[in-house]
Amino acid sequence: MAALVAVVSLITVTGCQWRGLNSLSLPGTEGGGDGSYTIQAQLPDVVVIQQNTRVRVADVNVGNVTRIEVQDWHALVTMRIDGGVHLPANSTAKVGQTSLLGSMHIELAPPTDRPAEGELTDGSVIPLSAAATYPTTEQTLASVSILLNGGGLGQLQEINQAFATALGGRETDMRSLLTQLDTFIASLNSQTDDIITATERLNELTGQVAARDDTVDRALTTIPQALAVLADSRAQIADAVDALGRFGAIANSTVTATRESLVNNLRNIAPVLRSLADAGPALTKGLDFLTTYPWVKSTVENWFRGDFANISLVVDLTLSRLDSGLFTGTRWEGNLTQLEMQWGRTIGQLPSPYTAGNPLIAPYRWGAY
Repeated sequence: MAALVAVVSLITVTGCQWRGLNSLSLPGTEGGGDGSYTIQAQLPDVVVIQQNTRVRVADVNVGNVTRIEVQDWHALVTMRIDGGVHLPANSTAKVGQTSLLGSMHIELAPPTDRPAEGELTDGSVIPLSAAATYPTTEQTLASVSILLNGGGLGQLQEINQAFATALGGRETDMRSLLTQLDTFIASLNSQTDDIITATERLNELTGQVAARDDTVDRALTTIPQALAVLADSRAQIADAVDALGRFGAIANSTVTATRESLVNNLRNIAPVLRSLADAGPALTKGLDFLTTYPWVKSTVENWFRGDFANISLVVDLTLSRLDSGLFTGTRWEGNLTQLEMQWGRTIGQLPSPYTAGNPLIAPYRWGAY
């Protein structure tokens, strides 16, 4: 009679929340002590999860499910957790199974793909992006059934036989192929940095080309026009090439015909060029003298000072000097020199063109007269 009264009392207290014995809080479950707190998790599928289902962390019971409801095409599970359990705020929630034929539970765990942040507190919600469901026994057996029935396992023996037939008698070739493949992969791996560098350079080149889209567009627009002009001028270009060929033939025949004369001319001009090269210093000094005739340019600073000039002259008015300076090459050449020689004043002293000497380089003899 006392048990009946207790059951009636419980039904009265819970009212419309009565959904069987699982809707009642069972004694001895986790998550009901001092300091416990409530959290929620959005799950894509709760499978057969019910109220009072265990909540576990690292295979240890830390709480239980207190409520399950639907929210925007997914489940919203409310859980009561022991106060001594501390989990990051970005923890994950998964529906798992203790064993192949065991009961279902909710597994809470810290994140494994990113650092832990904050802490779960009363009222925290684990979002749907951090929730998942482990495959159930039924799903596993269904997948195995599909693999065994339609997955091609029955053809494995035929595949093995065909593979053995294909390799029969070709073991050496296959071994050589594998060796070469291993060498190729090793070489490719050793050139990884070079390949990456080449890819980066290609990317930079592509970026430079992309930065000059306008220039590339103009080039692509202009090139066909230029090709059209070349196509229209094809006859003229062919005539020009033909004329150039004829000119080359004429030039070749001309050079061949005059080769001997050309060689002789070059051979004859060689002494002239050699003499010109030997006279290089004297020619340079002579050109220096022409700009400031009759004085030498290199010494002009020695005699020309400001608005006056210093100069000393030696004036030779002897008959032989006048003869060599004025009448050389004329009909009167030597007349004055002969006259002076009769006076006995230039014998062996004054060379001139008339006496087979060079008056330009003959030294002046002071006191000879």
